[in-house]
Amino acid sequence: AILVPKINSAADVERAEEALSDAGARPGLQLWCMIETPLALLNIQAIAAKRREPASRMSVWVMGTNDIAKELRAAHTPDRTPMLASLGLALLAARAYGLVILDGVYNDIKNEAGFAAICEQGRDMGFDGKTLIHPSQLDPCNRIFSPDAETVAQARATIAAFKLPENKGKGVLKVEGRMVEILHAEIAVRIVAIADAIAELEAVAE
Repeated sequence: AILVPKINSAADVERAEEALSDAGARPGLQLWCMIETPLALLNIQAIAAKRREPASRMSVWVMGTNDIAKELRAAHTPDRTPMLASLGLALLAARAYGLVILDGVYNDIKNEAGFAAICEQGRDMGFDGKTLIHPSQLDPCNRIFSPDAETVAQARATIAAFKLPENKGKGVLKVEGRMVEILHAEIAVRIVAIADAIAELEAVAE
C-alpha cells in the first residue's frame, strides 16, 4: 500500500490515484489516506464516496490525531474528549462506505496504562486498529484489538446456533443464556474471521 498524507477532498483522492496509475502501480496496490485536517473532516463523506468508484484503490484511512489536535487547537487529554467529534465523523463515513479505519498514534511511549486505555477506547469506538510509534506498543495493541478466547467462543456458539435446522428462519435465539439476534450472528462472523486470520498469521510467523 501507499500512504498519502493530508487528503482533504475527493479531488485529492483522485490525484493520488492518478499519480499511482501514471507511475505504473500494479492494479492491486492499495491507497491509504491520512485524515488529519478540519477540511478533510468537513469533506469526509465525499472522500469516503470515492471508495465506491470502479477500480478504486482507496481501502484504508489513518487518523492523523496529532495534526487534527494542532489544527483544532485542541488539548491532548487522557479521555480524548476534544477529539471525539472528529474521530466519530471519520468512523461514521468509513463504516458507511466500507473502509478500514485506523486510530491515530499515542505519543507518551512510557505511559503503558495510558496507551492501553486509549487502545481500549479506540477498539470500543469501532476502530479496526491503531498506528504505532514504538515497538513496545506492538504487543499490547495487538492484544487489545484482538478478540479474546471467550469472545471468540461465544461468537462460534452464536453462529452454530443459527445454523441448526430447527432455528432456520428465526430472528432471535437464546444462546448460552443470552438473547441474540441475526445482527449478533453477523457480528459473530466478523469476530471469528478476525480470530482465524490472526491465527493464520501467527502460524506463519512461527
